[in-house]
Amino acid sequence: MTDNSTGQTGRYIMTTQSADRTGIVADLTGCLAAHDGFITELSQYGTPQSERFYSRICFTLSDARKADFHQAISKICDRHNLDTRIYPAERKMPTLLMVSKFDHCLSDLLYRVRSGTLDIDVKAIVSNHPDAKPLADVAGLPFYHIPITAKTKPQAEAALRKVIDETKVDLIVLARYMQILSESVCEDYSGRIINIHHSFLPSFKGAKPYHRAHAKGVKLIGATAHYVTSDLDEGPIIEQSVKRVDHTMTPQDLVAIGRDVEAQTLARAVQLHATHRSFINENKTVILP
Repeated sequence: MTDNSTGQTGRYIMTTQSADRTGIVADLTGCLAAHDGFITELSQYGTPQSERFYSRICFTLSDARKADFHQAISKICDRHNLDTRIYPAERKMPTLLMVSKFDHCLSDLLYRVRSGTLDIDVKAIVSNHPDAKPLADVAGLPFYHIPITAKTKPQAEAALRKVIDETKVDLIVLARYMQILSESVCEDYSGRIINIHHSFLPSFKGAKPYHRAHAKGVKLIGATAHYVTSDLDEGPIIEQSVKRVDHTMTPQDLVAIGRDVEAQTLARAVQLHATHRSFINENKTVILP
């Protein structure tokens, strides 16, 4: 069992995943009850195909019972071979935001953080262009301009890794970062990188997808937020959204609508991950309420 707690708050989130078997929930809840832990939320799911079990439990626990509880829950984890994490409920996830030139997703995320509706702690912004620096300055965040070309990609990714290590982030959000990460970066930070893109893929790849979609007369605009893997834009999906459009709309209208959908979808995906509700299950996700 890994305990990621950083303070004595009394309110916690415990997540577990393992092979599915009888008695896991009974043992977890029984252990909390035996140590006067009070459950405020409990979600669970057993996947029929892969026979995996996932749970998320929010609870309160007095400081005086913490040590005994951790000893007891460790035994249960060993018995059921549970991958268990315990987080202080008030902890906001340390996060790195990455962007290129389109800053609508970045602006939206920063606003939600500022307004207290997104449970992340942004440590820095990284971009392969200098355009987003004014946003970083207004937010009081470090800004790292890391240009990248085909020839300089290894050096650029080395600089990125240094920023990740120095900021000690748990989550990396590609808020319209228009560069392909190497397979080694995808693997080393597996399950910790979230990307957003329009849902026209694979039909309209490349530049100006909204203009080409308009030329084809599409009726739906959508966005997909997913975990990044070495398979480009094919990682486990966290969240998706769609909005209807019609023939009266111009390509510019579609672009504006698409940007709104992208920003909203990415924010929801980031919040699901930051509140420990999203679990990777093979090439899909389990999202617990």
